[in-house]
Amino acid sequence: MISQSITTEDNLYEQDFCLWIEATAHKLKNGKFNQIDVPNLVEEIESMGRSEKRELKNRLIVLLMHLLKWEYQPEKRSQSWGSTIAEQRICIEALLEDSPSLQPLIVQVFDNCYEKACQKAADETGIKLNFFPKESPFTLEEALKVSFVDE
Repeated sequence: MISQSITTEDNLYEQDFCLWIEATAHKLKNGKFNQIDVPNLVEEIESMGRSEKRELKNRLIVLLMHLLKWEYQPEKRSQSWGSTIAEQRICIEALLEDSPSLQPLIVQVFDNCYEKACQKAADETGIKLNFFPKESPFTLEEALKVSFVDE
């Protein structure tokens, strides 16, 4: 139940986002579809989809960056790097389980994410960007495979 009174329904979305969500959910549960703020609801649903895609890309970039560091700085391998690799794999797997429709996206963005991972790895390690191969030295399947690195 909504805990606060709604005084200006027209701009509740701008005034109090959490209250707007609560009110919208309440209306949906009670079948008051004609009272729904459809334009903002559509915007939020689309935003959720973009957010999931962005999270998948970001996690893939971090995974690839740490795999590059693992591969090209073996003398600096650490438990932290191994943990980050494992964590990103777990999170990517969970995202793909929750939203199987993201599977084609991860294939599509792999090369672009690899380029970004190279840039980040170069920034973090001091290794020159052109030292890293232009194409990923590991496939998507290898990057996601738990036994790919000796953690």
